[in-house]
Amino acid sequence: MNVFARLLCSLVAVAHVSAGGSTSIGLYHLTEKVVGRDFYSHFNWEAIEDPTHGRVNYVDQSTSIQQNLTQATFHSFILRADDTTVLDPAGPGRNSVRILSKRNYTTHVAVFDVRHMPQGCGTWPAIWETQITDWPTGGEIDIVEGVNDQSPNAATLHTTEGCTMPENRAETGTAGQNDCNYLVDSNTGCTVSFPGGLNYGPNFNANGGGWYAIERTNEHISVWFWPRNAWYVPLEVRLGSPLLTTSAWGVPAAYFPNTMCNIAKFFGVHHIVINLTLCGDWAGGAYPESGCPSTCVDYVNNNPAGFSGAYFDFASIRVYEP
Repeated sequence: MNVFARLLCSLVAVAHVSAGGSTSIGLYHLTEKVVGRDFYSHFNWEAIEDPTHGRVNYVDQSTSIQQNLTQATFHSFILRADDTTVLDPAGPGRNSVRILSKRNYTTHVAVFDVRHMPQGCGTWPAIWETQITDWPTGGEIDIVEGVNDQSPNAATLHTTEGCTMPENRAETGTAGQNDCNYLVDSNTGCTVSFPGGLNYGPNFNANGGGWYAIERTNEHISVWFWPRNAWYVPLEVRLGSPLLTTSAWGVPAAYFPNTMCNIAKFFGVHHIVINLTLCGDWAGGAYPESGCPSTCVDYVNNNPAGFSGAYFDFASIRVYEP
């Protein structure tokens, strides 16, 4: 790109106000491309006790490989829960995986190309970002999250006291609670339910998945979703080509502006987290209304075949920074 073209792009990017109501910060460039076996070098495996009290046993990287809970090819990374073992009710939970990015981020765009997400009774899959020390100081951004195959997807912010969202804002999703304070309503956070039926669970999988993207700046946090083969997927999202600005991406599914929340204050340096837990605070609490059989813990203990579809299949993760 010549000097004139680069200057023109910069001016357009800085001046342009997107359809989502947020001002683009300028140009981005690709800083991480994670495909296939790259996941093993870009993420740490967290063999920790589940903070959300799930019926799950997070394993380390070598165990996940040995038990085929993670698998990688040149174009795919699989992360799954065990689907072969009947559990001892007095023993540990079902083996699963939780990974944490080695790098951390503030202002950035991340695009997740996901072919399949975990499905099944008792499942609680999540793709999210957080500061790993002193939670909830530093905030949490949930990009993909749901339980027990109950769509739609929800994007949610969790913070300490003092961060709220305006009642009316430019987003295609439906806002729930607007107070992000984790102490309000049992850590519900300020949440937005996505529109349509293809953004979560079995319908997402049957459609071949799609793309989730997050843009975080000091002015806003925005989350988009595009179903596989939708005509309106931005070319840089579909093809993984260079990204200059998100200004042409349209109205996001979830839009969290800084008008009533100082994003720089409430959100610290974040890592990307991908995990699959079972039951626990949310999936277990919502289980009686899910239409699933038995109780959540009994189902997880006694029905390994019920978790044959409990896996992520990532085509890629791409991270762009200013």
